[in-house]
Amino acid sequence: MSTNWAGNFTFSAARTAHPTSVEEVRAAVKAADSARVVGAGHSFSTIADTTGTLISLDGMPEVFEVGSGSVRVGAGMRLARLADLLNAAGLALPAMPSLPHITIIGACATATHGSGNDVPSLASLVRSLDLVAADGGVTTLSRGDAGFDGAVVALGSLGVVVAVELDVVPTFDIEQRVYEDMPFDALVANVDAVFSGAYSVSAFTTWQGVAQVFVKQRAEVPGHDLTWTGARPATEPRHPVPGQPALHCTAQLGEPGPWHERLPHFRADFTPSVGKELQSEYFVAREHAADALTALNELGADITPLLLTSEVRTVAADTQWLSPVHGRPSVALHFTWLQDDTAVRAVLRKIEAALSPWRPRAHWGKLFEMADPGARYENWARFAELRAELDPTRKFRNPLVDGWFTA
Repeated sequence: MSTNWAGNFTFSAARTAHPTSVEEVRAAVKAADSARVVGAGHSFSTIADTTGTLISLDGMPEVFEVGSGSVRVGAGMRLARLADLLNAAGLALPAMPSLPHITIIGACATATHGSGNDVPSLASLVRSLDLVAADGGVTTLSRGDAGFDGAVVALGSLGVVVAVELDVVPTFDIEQRVYEDMPFDALVANVDAVFSGAYSVSAFTTWQGVAQVFVKQRAEVPGHDLTWTGARPATEPRHPVPGQPALHCTAQLGEPGPWHERLPHFRADFTPSVGKELQSEYFVAREHAADALTALNELGADITPLLLTSEVRTVAADTQWLSPVHGRPSVALHFTWLQDDTAVRAVLRKIEAALSPWRPRAHWGKLFEMADPGARYENWARFAELRAELDPTRKFRNPLVDGWFTA
């Protein structure tokens, strides 16, 4: 892998390793002066970069072991593959992100999430993980162990996660409908009602007075009708990005289907979204959702010219030390940008200033400008101690993450 998914930066690694066994992972780690792990390359920053050895788990053998209410899988597995295997076994993940193309290891390391008032991050589903440490030794950390809540969302800083055990639930069906032209004022005034009425709700907007709302409801539960807001049901499939063909999107118009073919916005067999783009995402406590939306709307003239679309969704709280939803049910405010790094970063500074009254946290794998992200996490110092304990030789350090800890 020479560039990330969006092509906005080139990895600087001297070598790339594609181990085909845990023993080969251990050997690659022991031989490296410095190392990082890359998943699907869907991060938009240099969080996975290294000048040493870039380790990809795409060549590892498939692991899929069903337990009691759980499944153990290889950490390099893509979510789409895991979802197919689970559904065939009559099981499901309660959370799925917008796209199923990413790896389990990358999703958990950055607390990537699904959407819904009662839907947590993927990281919160982890029961245990197998970690190859800097000396090549393998450690298993389980829920309840000291440091476990720091090790799941670890930004790739503790070692190479080679397997995880995840919570699962019985499979279920979802119906997806889209409501168009919801007045933005109605979304703000009724934000709790809009987002609480279905399993997963995502509102897309370009900050020009209206929103397009994707409603994903369990098939056995009555539908979440939003026409009372002034929105109207879409009569044909829609793409979250205005002007893009809906061919790439999961089935809509109320057609029921399995969870993994409805909860993501994008189908696994197509390139998600538009490809050449940049992304940012901020999280504030859900109680401040209306205020945050109002503040961002006032920046519409700055945001819209650089924007492909924005997504607003909710996420349940979790216990992972560095999760952006740690300890607080949150509203996620996502931005998909045109690929203009300098202009986007200038707007991000304005967004962060506008959201500052509510102490926003940023998605670790996307772009942000805040210099002191750790100030928003009560366990930041505890994670620094865990980092020093598990990586005493600083093998898994990189300039971006180190910068966050010295800010």
